[in-house]
Amino acid sequence: KLQAQADDDSAAGMLTAGGSNGQHRYANSWPREVAVLSQRFFKNVARTRQLFACRTVCMLVAGLALGSIFYDLAEDKVAEREREILAKETSSGAYRVSAYAVANALVFLPFQLVLAAVFAAPAYWLTGLRRTAPAFFYFLLLIWLVLYTANSVVACFAAAAPDFVVGNAAVQGVMGSFFLFSGYFIRRSAMPAYWVPMHYLSLFKWPFEALLLNEFGGRCAATAMGVCVATGDEVLRREGIGEECRWRNVAVMVGFVAFYRLLGYAVLRVRCSLTLRAAARSALLSSSSHYSACFSASTTKA
Repeated sequence: KLQAQADDDSAAGMLTAGGSNGQHRYANSWPREVAVLSQRFFKNVARTRQLFACRTVCMLVAGLALGSIFYDLAEDKVAEREREILAKETSSGAYRVSAYAVANALVFLPFQLVLAAVFAAPAYWLTGLRRTAPAFFYFLLLIWLVLYTANSVVACFAAAAPDFVVGNAAVQGVMGSFFLFSGYFIRRSAMPAYWVPMHYLSLFKWPFEALLLNEFGGRCAATAMGVCVATGDEVLRREGIGEECRWRNVAVMVGFVAFYRLLGYAVLRVRCSLTLRAAARSALLSSSSHYSACFSASTTKA
């Protein structure tokens, strides 16, 4: 600390000694100020070598772990390829767009359930959440719905986005906004009135409230001399979360799934119709040009 104070005093002395003619508000020129302050900040960082080394190792380990997970990952634009295949096969009459949308929605249900169970089983019991079977299975149901809702949102944006880059950016922006207004960072009562609708549109608000109710509902939140002075239900009620939210929030999440699936189906239907019209127009132009060429050839022979 004494060395740091000495360096700071030295830097301050260098700055004040640079000019004392009283002609300017500051004693030194802007480039000299930047140079001296940069030197001081560099010394501050250099003094905490252990902290910098620890951060370096942490970043290196995280980078190696992430890189090993996605090592030599090939470019695989599954959603775009599926959309192209869908357009070709529906235009040829192989199947309906509605059949594709329903099959896509159904096939992901068991896979998302497996992912939810693999996550929930260790996470729930290791973190010491409420150790009852009904609470665990309700937790599993919520995780399943969260995963399936996210899958439905991604499927909707994959149908609407022109390419992978735009779709990925749109999904990240929307999900980030939903998380911001979920009520985790700022309560609804503290939000400006014009942002409250985003709170209710957030995909994370409803499972977040349900998880709070599942864990703290019916439990004592604070005790004094062995007497419960505040229950979890009372605390949650002050935040507008009551027992009626338990299955209401589940119903809202199911509604979000249905909405995004139907919206994705509508977008696919429109895009396939446009593709079919473009193909018909191209075929018509091709046949017209072929007829014109044949007519010109017959006229030349005559």
